[in-house]
Amino acid sequence: MEYELTVWTVSLLVISGVCAGFINTLAGGGSMLTLPVLMLMGMPADIANGTNRLAVVIQSLTGVHGFKKHGYLETADIIPVMKPMLVGAFLGALVVSYMPPDILKPVLLITMMVMSIVMMFSSTAVFPGEHEKPKLLGDLRFGNVGIFLCGLYGGAIQGGVGFVLILFFSGAMRYGILQANAWKMVCTLGFGFLSLVIFIIREQVVWLPGAILSVATIVGVLLSLKFAMKANQEVLKRFVLVVVLIVCGVTIFVN
Repeated sequence: MEYELTVWTVSLLVISGVCAGFINTLAGGGSMLTLPVLMLMGMPADIANGTNRLAVVIQSLTGVHGFKKHGYLETADIIPVMKPMLVGAFLGALVVSYMPPDILKPVLLITMMVMSIVMMFSSTAVFPGEHEKPKLLGDLRFGNVGIFLCGLYGGAIQGGVGFVLILFFSGAMRYGILQANAWKMVCTLGFGFLSLVIFIIREQVVWLPGAILSVATIVGVLLSLKFAMKANQEVLKRFVLVVVLIVCGVTIFVN
């Protein structure tokens, strides 16, 4: 696989990686920064997508460790959530191998538009109140179906799945914004790893640019965690809203 690795492209990889790691930790849409840079280096879209998954896995692993370290993740609850999510991710990866992912892109756009509108008029519909207790997956009537669908979407196209997961964990399960993001990172680690294995088997990962991008995203995640632990909840909610609106606008413009 030929690609152009220069001071300019390495700089772009580092900058986009740090920014992607930062916004992916608290919101989503970071791949919209990294994928164009990888393609600018001369990679076809499928190779860029596979290479990007390496960074997604590394940043998710860093985020999971960081949130757990600060007490925002209960590891005992991971297996019940991961089972339906990974089944969905596997089927999503299978589906996308037989149909164009563009068919599923309207799902992301509709989700982001609904999320942004609701957040502007009533943030408590997406984010729980200060004293509201989170629910267990089994408490929700369609909890397993919901996380299965999140996995299905993530396994198929990955891009923007962070918003879908925040909407589920915060809006449906009523986790606070930091806990919701912790669970989001667990899920992206799960189906990110699953899809990365497939991309590696198909030889669609370019390791050196992927490694540079991964290290940069680690820096972004660490900076984001430091910011998140100091900022109040309202600032974090506004940050998510702004990122959702920007990604929503970019998605509409591109399509």
